[in-house]
Amino acid sequence: MRIESKKYLYDIAQAAKLALGFIAGKTFADYTADIMLRSAVERQLEIVGEALAQLARTDPATASQIGEYQRIIAFRNILIHGYAEIDHRIVWNVLELKLPVVLRQASDLLDEKNH
Repeated sequence: MRIESKKYLYDIAQAAKLALGFIAGKTFADYTADIMLRSAVERQLEIVGEALAQLARTDPATASQIGEYQRIIAFRNILIHGYAEIDHRIVWNVLELKLPVVLRQASDLLDEKNH
């Protein structure tokens, strides 16, 4: 695997860890009430999506091993370009259900490629 691909996987894993760490112990009500928390989480999700978009351009075979990678990239585009229409319930759902899977997949690929 190219060093560039490892970097993108690392960025995906780190941003996912940060976002999940930001919401640890928080409720949806906490999330919606705290603009700084929402901003921080959204920024990390943007990084996940952008790193995955770059990975898909440079190493499509590796990117395709991240489940729903095209939807993740599309979600990043919504966060960046459709910021006025973000549904916080969807973001929260992504954080609870999808992001832990993405983190595991990116980490597994990094571990796999480091051995």
